[in-house]
Amino acid sequence: MSDLRVPVRTPSVRRERGLWAACAAAALALAALSDLAPHRVWGLTAALGYAAAALTASRAVAVAGAVVLPLGALLATGLAQLEVAVVERAGQRLAATGGPYLPDPSAVADFNPYLPGMAVFGLLPGDPRWWTGAVFAGALVAAAGRSGRTAWLVACPVVALPLCVGGTDLPVVGLMCLGTVLAGRGRPWQAGLVLGAAAALKWTAWPALPVACALFAVRGGARPARRFAAVALGTGVPAVAPFLLADPGGFHANVVAFPLGLGTAASPAASPLPGHLLAVYVPGGTVIALSLLAVSALLLALSLCVRPPLTVRAAADRLALGLGLAMSLIPATRFGYLVYPLVLWALPRCGARPAPVPRKATT
Repeated sequence: MSDLRVPVRTPSVRRERGLWAACAAAALALAALSDLAPHRVWGLTAALGYAAAALTASRAVAVAGAVVLPLGALLATGLAQLEVAVVERAGQRLAATGGPYLPDPSAVADFNPYLPGMAVFGLLPGDPRWWTGAVFAGALVAAAGRSGRTAWLVACPVVALPLCVGGTDLPVVGLMCLGTVLAGRGRPWQAGLVLGAAAALKWTAWPALPVACALFAVRGGARPARRFAAVALGTGVPAVAPFLLADPGGFHANVVAFPLGLGTAASPAASPLPGHLLAVYVPGGTVIALSLLAVSALLLALSLCVRPPLTVRAAADRLALGLGLAMSLIPATRFGYLVYPLVLWALPRCGARPAPVPRKATT
C-alpha cells in the first residue's frame, strides 16, 4: 500500500518544497537589496524559516518561520516601519486632545494618512502590530476557515512581511474579505458592521461598500441592499465625520493630500508604479494620474450597474481589479499596497464557498 501512495503524494510535496524554497530566495534578495533595517531583519530571519519549511514541506513551519520568529526578533530589537510609530502617536493624540491629527503637519512623520479608526490600534496596550495582525488573522479565519491554503496565504512573503514590519493595510483588507464573504452569505447586518469598521480605518476600504451592495441587490433584492448600506454607513460615517468637521484643514492635509502625493512633504510611498512614474517624469503627470484614477473608479461603478457580481468570488475579483488599478495609478504608491488585490483574489479560493443565496427580484 505504501508503494501505491508515493506517486500520489510526491508531486504535491515537491511543489510545496519548491514554493518555500522560492520564498526563501525572495526573502534573501530583499535582505540584500533593501536599505530598510526592518526589511533586512525580516528577510534574513524569514529565509531561515522558509528554508525549514522547504525541508519539511510544512505550512505551519512556514508561518512560524516567516511570521512568528521575525516578528519576535523585530519586537525585541524595537525595529518597525514608520507607520507603527504613526499609529502609536495617533492613539496618544486621540487620548490627549480628542483628535488623531496634527492641524499643520510638516515633516513626513507628522502626517497620519489613516482614518480615525486606525488610531484605536495605538490606544491598545503593546505594539500595534499585535493588534493589526490579530484582526487580520481573525478576519481571515472567519472568512475562509483554518485551512492549509489560508496558512499559505499568511506565510507568503507579500503578507508575512507587512505582518512583521507594520502592516496597517492588513486589518483593512482582512475586514474587506470577511465583509464580502458575509455579503455572499446574505447577512446584511454583519456585513455592514464589518465593512463599516474597515471604512473607519482607511479610504481603501470604501470601494468594498458599493461592491457588497451590488452583491446584495442582485442576489436578494433592494431590501437587504438598503439594510446593508444603512448599517455600513451608520458604522463608518460616525467614526469619521466628527473629526472631519472638528478640523477640516488638518483632516484634508493628513488623509487626502498626503496619500495622493499633494502634501507639503513628499510621501515615502514612491515605488516605480505607473502613477508615481507619471507624477515624477511627465509634465502635469500628477493630474494625468489622478484623472486616470477617477476614470477607473467610474468604470468600476459602471460595471456594478451593468454586470453586478453574482458570487463572492466575482465580487472579490471585481474589488481586487479596482484596487489593483487604484494602487497602480495613485502618485504616492508602493508595491506593498498590492497586498489588497492579492488577498482579495486569493481568499475566496482558500476556503469553502458560502451557501448559495436565492436570487430575488429587485423591489
